[in-house]
Amino acid sequence: MQKIVFAGAGSMAEAIIQGWVKKGVVSPDSIHVMNKSNKEKLQTLATNFGVHVVTNCNDILPQAQLVILAMKPKDVVRGMTDIAPLLNENCAILSIVAGTSIEKIQSVLGQRPVARVMPNTSATIGMSASGITFSTQVTEILKKTFMEMLQAVGIVFEVKEDELHAITALSGSGPAYLYYLVEAFEQAAMKYGLPRETVRALAVQTMAGAAEMLKQSDEEPADLRRKVTSPGGTTAAGIQALEAHHFKDAIESCIDEATKRSKELAHQ
Repeated sequence: MQKIVFAGAGSMAEAIIQGWVKKGVVSPDSIHVMNKSNKEKLQTLATNFGVHVVTNCNDILPQAQLVILAMKPKDVVRGMTDIAPLLNENCAILSIVAGTSIEKIQSVLGQRPVARVMPNTSATIGMSASGITFSTQVTEILKKTFMEMLQAVGIVFEVKEDELHAITALSGSGPAYLYYLVEAFEQAAMKYGLPRETVRALAVQTMAGAAEMLKQSDEEPADLRRKVTSPGGTTAAGIQALEAHHFKDAIESCIDEATKRSKELAHQ
């Protein structure tokens, strides 16, 4: 695709752009970015990644082969309404906006090919985890193109549209939960005099090692946990504390509330 336009230039758009440019999947010369309010962010993207800043929508949007909706959910309807008259009939849409359905997108932009994807900001380093769903207008060739573009910045699974709510909660928002966990590790361990830098390195390596074990092993997470947990040992004491504070219930509530919010956004 020779002309890809990002309508919105927030953190997720930046992560995808950075991942594509670093991996050489999409030429920076093909990427055009527009953002209604934050012009400074557009210049930063242009400086860092060599992409084009859109100064006149009337010039670029009629030529676009793909428009990526990357606005905030509260701004998406207004944003789509603004660009709708400028799109050519062959332009496809890729939406990374949480909650906004294909039906809603097509009601504003017309019965054109639409894909909805929920990646995460780890696309920056090629390690996103994404779910994607397609409208009936997406051909097999276009679907293959979309999948290749997302696979270049991580893993991607085709899912039913309604399943994107849970994926948004799990992997779309997931990095924030894990960063929050590291914050908690640091706060707890520093009470015992360990320097922040040491705690950070230990926590990050521990998470990376555990993640790699899960990737390489055929064993269930519960079995791997039990192998670390000797009866009466330090790990058992820690697990008991997590159970006493209803850790699993807290995680379940986290996913439930994020999924609920995604569904609410779909009906706004």
